[in-house]
Amino acid sequence: MKTIINRDFTRLWYGQVVSKVGDYVFNTTLILWIATKLGNGKSWAPMAVSGVLLAGLVAAFAIAPAAGVFADRWNRKRTMLRMDAVRAVLVGGLAAVAFVPTDKLPVGAWLTVIYVVVFAVNAAGMFFGPSRMAVVPDVVDGPDEIAKAAGITQSTDALAGMLGPPLAAPLLFAAGVQWAVIINALSYVVSFLAIRSVPIPDNTASATERNQSGFWADFKIGIAFFAKTRVLVVLIVAACIANFGAQAMNTLDVFFATRNLHAAPSLYGLLGMAFGAGAIIGALLSVRVVRRIGLVNAIWLPVVLAGLIIMGYARQTSIWAAIPLIFVYALPISVVNAVLEPLVIQVTPRKMLGRVISVFMPIISITQLGSTMLIGWMFSTVMLHFHANAGGLHMGPIDTIFTATGLLFLAAAAYAFMLLPRKGIAAAEPDGEPEDEPNRESDTESEDEPETART
Repeated sequence: MKTIINRDFTRLWYGQVVSKVGDYVFNTTLILWIATKLGNGKSWAPMAVSGVLLAGLVAAFAIAPAAGVFADRWNRKRTMLRMDAVRAVLVGGLAAVAFVPTDKLPVGAWLTVIYVVVFAVNAAGMFFGPSRMAVVPDVVDGPDEIAKAAGITQSTDALAGMLGPPLAAPLLFAAGVQWAVIINALSYVVSFLAIRSVPIPDNTASATERNQSGFWADFKIGIAFFAKTRVLVVLIVAACIANFGAQAMNTLDVFFATRNLHAAPSLYGLLGMAFGAGAIIGALLSVRVVRRIGLVNAIWLPVVLAGLIIMGYARQTSIWAAIPLIFVYALPISVVNAVLEPLVIQVTPRKMLGRVISVFMPIISITQLGSTMLIGWMFSTVMLHFHANAGGLHMGPIDTIFTATGLLFLAAAAYAFMLLPRKGIAAAEPDGEPEDEPNRESDTESEDEPETART
């Protein structure tokens, strides 16, 4: 097999390809199952679909802060292996239950089982994610390869997004929900075997270090570092603004496809396929884009483009017109996503990566949680029969919400443009431990250095 960057990264890569495809098949199947089977024709169906997203978001908010601390203290390889094993067992259990005929259990029982499994799988993912990102500098060499690895990772996620949803619909309607669930369980097994074959340095803290610094002390240090780091603060605020709107699209996209775009449910996966194709190309081009327009401009400018495209997407009435727009929308989004990971690694001391990553996750999750709850409630109640005319354009409930999403993207881009450092972004000290240097802010800046990441 041809290597990507190096052999160790290649093994991690193909394990994640399979795992991500399984995740997309799983998530898309659950959404379609609830929307077209369990809740077909019911006014509560949008809220039930949003429950799948809510279960994952609640897990992220509740588990991620603790997971980040443990990602910095535990052996990262063992953590990833254990979490893959846990997820394989959980999803396999749901597959076994799914063989029970749907009419043998009340809808409430089915939804409860789905939400519990989704919560537990995402909780395990909160430990896996920070550990995976934190091992990237262990398996690749230097900033250039980290940036390349980030682009490849984004392409992998996009490829999974392109392959997974189209597989989900035919599996659900032709074979049944249990087969899509089984595929996801097996994907975790493949990921487990791939990670097991990769030699990863042991990052486990010594017994002395663990005794000197407890869980809450490590947690507070991570929060304090994040709050003092200008780049991280700007990124999280801008991300929250954009994600509040983007989550509305995630919640309502299946209904947008069937109602506004007049598409059959079996065609819903084509939108995910188009997004995935655009995201693959965007991620692969991200390194060239950064070289041409600069790192800071690669954060805010693509968000502007994405916001404008979303507003055009909201006006579509045919899935065949929407597909090319969602493809183009994915290009700038994937550039931003590919830039974020190496930027966070650049401004964060090596020993704090897990904590910093896990500050991002719950903040984004609570934003998405609020968006999902609000949009699900509004769409099922106050906007259920909403109609208006603006400048000669007819506005329905879903396209109005999508237009607001585009405006939120523009607001996020403006915020990042105004507050990100304009003279460059300084790298963190390679093995810096801010907890050991309480006064390091006062002597780390000079007039000869680029503007630092500190507020």
